[in-house]
Amino acid sequence: MSTVDIIRYRTHPEKAEENQKLVEAVFAELAEKAPEGLRYMVFRLADGVSFTHLVISEEGGASLGDLTAFTQFTEGVGERAAVPPERVESTVVGSYGFLA
Repeated sequence: MSTVDIIRYRTHPEKAEENQKLVEAVFAELAEKAPEGLRYMVFRLADGVSFTHLVISEEGGASLGDLTAFTQFTEGVGERAAVPPERVESTVVGSYGFLA
């Protein structure tokens, strides 16, 4: 069974690029370590300051919290966020071509 989390927040305009660079570092570490049972996608919305993260974790799989880059990302998120992160656990109702 997989869990699906959606996390959304808005950064301060002057912190959006820093936030994106930190997210990119998470993806670099994911590419290097290739953890099993974890899917992760981040969207930067058209306003340039809003971000939405989609995390799909399989039972017994890896966690983003296991990554050094993700720990570094989360440490300063409160200072970067104009609107704090909101986590919503979700259940997939349907998917076409998105989930394996």
